[in-house]
Amino acid sequence: MFSTFADAIANLFSAAQDWLFEHVAIHIVYALGLAAYTEQAFDAVEWFLIGVIEVTLLWVVLGACERFAPAQTIADRRAVLTDVFYTLLHRLGGFALVAFALVQTVADDIEGSLRLIGYNGFDLDALWPGVTDRPWVSFTLYLVFFDFVDYWFHRGQHRFNWWWQLHAVHHSQRDMTLWSDNRNHLLDDLLRDAVFALLAIAIGVPPGQFVWLVVATRAIQSVQHANVRWDFGGLGRVVVSPQFHRRHHAVEVGHPPAELSDGGKRYYGVNYAVLFPVWDMLFGTADFRRFDGACGIDDQQPGHSRRFPAGRDYGRGFLAQQWLAIARILGRA
Repeated sequence: MFSTFADAIANLFSAAQDWLFEHVAIHIVYALGLAAYTEQAFDAVEWFLIGVIEVTLLWVVLGACERFAPAQTIADRRAVLTDVFYTLLHRLGGFALVAFALVQTVADDIEGSLRLIGYNGFDLDALWPGVTDRPWVSFTLYLVFFDFVDYWFHRGQHRFNWWWQLHAVHHSQRDMTLWSDNRNHLLDDLLRDAVFALLAIAIGVPPGQFVWLVVATRAIQSVQHANVRWDFGGLGRVVVSPQFHRRHHAVEVGHPPAELSDGGKRYYGVNYAVLFPVWDMLFGTADFRRFDGACGIDDQQPGHSRRFPAGRDYGRGFLAQQWLAIARILGRA
């Protein structure tokens, strides 16, 4: 019975994708003179439909949870609306698909050159005999691998000043909600998606699995940014909980390079894991203490920084946040 229901949903999704492609997407592609990207346009319709379903479920389910048991009272509704815009831009726009498509041609050329010298590629799941007969094992293997890379990628975002200025767009939100996950600088997202798309191609991730790896990761990240008090109990040491990640966003953590009122600086942080806190536990950056304080960046607070006595401005709207990140890198903000 379940199989029949799943097949019906899959057929309905496929029919919707075909209709949107034939009646909308294909006309846009030809109107823009992008006929060479017709295949990518069909894939983009798939990402769009998945995004619509994903955003709707998040809004209905997580939205209800936030209203029932919020971790904090929202002080700036306008800032949350900006985060909604970020979410729609990313989850309906197919950023990961764009990166995947951009690097595919380059990767194919590299792969062709390597084959000429006798290298036939690498498949991560081939390291586990019989894994190809168990798609869920293969999926889990890829998910763990990408999360390990994501942990170190995230630490890099906090360690290098120029990169932090981009990532600070995300941390400058003081009212964290289910919409906050996609509040990122576009350059930061393009860098991350390009790196992960290249890795996916390099280790032989099938395109179909790549889609669901992205969807699964995004869904979990939306949950961990939600304005709820959940710590998941014992499961919180297996999967990153909203409480665990909220401490990562705490003002008191001192995101680098945080300038103190006495002119000094501190470089430290906690809870960098994206999906699985095991990486923080292994590398000494885990902090499971309950957190009920303020979120944001140290120098947003009045009186914290000599340079910004009234508190540093990270921008109110999308365009301001994007520009100010570049201005900070150039030393103009």
